[in-house]
Amino acid sequence: MILKGFKEKSIKKKLNALLDSPKVVVEDGFVKSIGVLFNADEVGDFEMFKSLSDYLNVRPNKLKIIAFTENKKENLFSWNVCFNPKDIGWLGKINNPELETFLNADFDLLISFYTSDILELKLLTALSKAKYKASIFQNDKRLNDLIISTEVKQFSVFKSELKKYLKVFNKLRNE
Repeated sequence: MILKGFKEKSIKKKLNALLDSPKVVVEDGFVKSIGVLFNADEVGDFEMFKSLSDYLNVRPNKLKIIAFTENKKENLFSWNVCFNPKDIGWLGKINNPELETFLNADFDLLISFYTSDILELKLLTALSKAKYKASIFQNDKRLNDLIISTEVKQFSVFKSELKKYLKVFNKLRNE
């Protein structure tokens, strides 16, 4: 039990160091690739993210979805990568090669779709090399470039608001 507390504290330290470091990157360009990080304990249907990529005119092969669950069973979602807290070690070290690949991918847009204040999800959002980050998570404003205040169940609202703001920020091609 004590080791779990120390591990959590080391991950928090890494997260705060990532979020406090200055990061001013202005990227021009359109959204051509999307990474989605979501909490499988809150959202059961990953197909809605595929409809989002269609809605934003992003090719299906440029969409990568990864799920998090606090459940220890890793084979819950055989459709794609699913990780749990054991995949993250001391000081936020990633122990899962698929998760590491996802974080190092240079997505044009990362969508962090979770509302739970889970340390591992926040760390992964911060570690992602995505150029632009959007989320519904509101507890830490430093994590994302765009926060759309909706509930998890209001995905259609999130989808339309995201498209609206991406057009305003000139991140979508004119259709």
